[in-house]
Formats: sequence, structure tokens, C-alpha cells
Amino acid sequence: MNTHQKTPVWGGAHKAGLAGLLLVQFAAAYVIGTGHLLTNDQQSLMLPIAVTAFIPVALFLAAYASSARFRRFVLAQDMRTLTMMQHWRVIGFAFLALYAFGALPGLFAWPAGLGDVAIGLAAVVIVARMDGDPDYARSPGFKRFHLLGLLDFAVAILTAGLSAGAFPGLIPNGVTSAPMDVWPLNVFPSFLVPAFIILHLTVLLKVRDLRRAADEPAEGALRAA
Repeated sequence: MNTHQKTPVWGGAHKAGLAGLLLVQFAAAYVIGTGHLLTNDQQSLMLPIAVTAFIPVALFLAAYASSARFRRFVLAQDMRTLTMMQHWRVIGFAFLALYAFGALPGLFAWPAGLGDVAIGLAAVVIVARMDGDPDYARSPGFKRFHLLGLLDFAVAILTAGLSAGAFPGLIPNGVTSAPMDVWPLNVFPSFLVPAFIILHLTVLLKVRDLRRAADEPAEGALRAA
């Protein structure tokens, strides 16, 4: 009888490490937002606050590329769980509410808000498809969902830059995306956005790994023939 037990993907050390990282990132977002450290004072198309979204993602990709141990950990994650976590994107509805109260420009709020809500609701449908079809995770539709989730963030960053004030004609009422640079709204670009991006990337990396694993037997058979 084999008594060997496989080490859980999320052990106590992993959970503590993740909690610590999230706490540090949240604290950094709070300090940056309350201190107005990355406000777009020049109303530039390139948003300084966007740096806080890119840095965690860059660190994640660097760790994935350089550490075999971290890569194995990432590829051991459950795609269903990671996909379902995108359901929390429905909180993007807050952008539409803030637009209704005149706090955010429509140029940013409409695409960012509707895009987030659409991805959040679609996540439920995608997970249902995964439950009904074990092979759905290898389908083009599954990959397309996660790519669209990333595209939604790209659109949000672009429209936030366009509505920052550099192009007054795009914001006729004078309301800019400046509130996204400071607390509490900077929690979106500085904390939530990089987390959701990393979730998408983790799934896409695992999909790529699964496809490579599936192609290897076929390539071996062709070489043998």
C-alpha cells in the first residue's frame, strides 16, 4: 500500500506568503493613494499610477521565467477556481455608479465598467461550460475569454489616459479620470487590476502547458513512424 501523500498545492507557507504579499501591496496602494504620490498632474496620456499595475505583473512573469519551482507551482493551480475568481470583476459596476454621480468621465467609466461586468458575468458561464465538458479548458473559447479579460484592462488603461485631461475635447464636462490616481479608487489599478491580470496569465500559461503536453505524444509518434 502506497502511503505517500502528495504535498498540497497551497500549503501553510504558500498561504502565509500570499497573504504577506497582498498585505504589502495593499499597504503600498494605500500609501501611494493617500499621499498622492502618482497623481497625473501633467494630465499625460501615460498614467503614472499605471506603473503600480505593471510592476506586480512584471515580477510575476520574471519569477515564472527564472524559477522552475515557481513555474511548477503556477502550473499546478486549478483553472476552474482561477476562472471563477474573475466573477469578482462585477465590482467594476462601481465605475458606472460614480459616472452617474459625476465623479468619473463617461469615456472611462462606460467601457471599463461594462467590460468588467461582462467579464465577471461571463466567468460564471465559462465555469459552467468547464463543469459540463472536461475538455473545454483546451477550447478556443476558453482561451478567448481570458484574452478578452486582459483586453478589457488594456481598454480601461487607454480610456483612463485619454480622459486624464490631455485631450479636453474628449471630456466636454471637464470631469477627468484623476480620482483613479488617489485613495480609495487607486485600489483598482494598484491592487485589484494586477491581481486579476495575474489570474488570467496563470490560466493562459497553464493552457499553453497542457497543449504542449498533448502535442508531445503526437510528435513522438511521428518521429517513430
